[in-house]
Amino acid sequence: MQVIKTDIEGVVIIEPKLFKDERGYFFESFNLREFEEKVTPIKFVQDNESKSSYGVVRGLHFQNHPYAQSKLVRVVKGKVLDVAVDIRKNSPTYGKYVAVELSEDNHRQLFIPIGFAHGFSVLSDEVIFQYKCSNFYNKDSEGAIAWNDEDLNIDWQIPLDKIVLSEKDKHHLPLNRIDSQFKY
Repeated sequence: MQVIKTDIEGVVIIEPKLFKDERGYFFESFNLREFEEKVTPIKFVQDNESKSSYGVVRGLHFQNHPYAQSKLVRVVKGKVLDVAVDIRKNSPTYGKYVAVELSEDNHRQLFIPIGFAHGFSVLSDEVIFQYKCSNFYNKDSEGAIAWNDEDLNIDWQIPLDKIVLSEKDKHHLPLNRIDSQFKY
């Protein structure tokens, strides 16, 4: 696998080595030994999968301590714009974000460490999205920031009249009104 650094330390793009022939393709989607050697020591404990249709924006979510999570995300079917926002106080990149297109064609993955909010927008008719988490989900530890935070100014690559949100995601506060417990 190839690891590509982004503008924010710790957030990396992973490109697997793809083996193609007339039958199709094969790749390792995760190899613990290689991941720990090239990215960071990790213990993933939960895998999640979601299915969404065009225009859906999920996020920007995070889990607070003691259930804070790192995530390794990828698309199995379709295409998304995946976004990781630095919410670590005193970080030189606090309030900055990385946006990466993940698709069934490019097979890229994004590693999002603890201290980041995460979200994605669906750019294809349908998407199947998978993520590995380094801690268990806990409802009482849920946190989120507004998907349309004016200070972040994220271009979700979806026309505003086509964006589909959960009822919960319509009501989150902007980052400057969140008391982040994450430290740099």
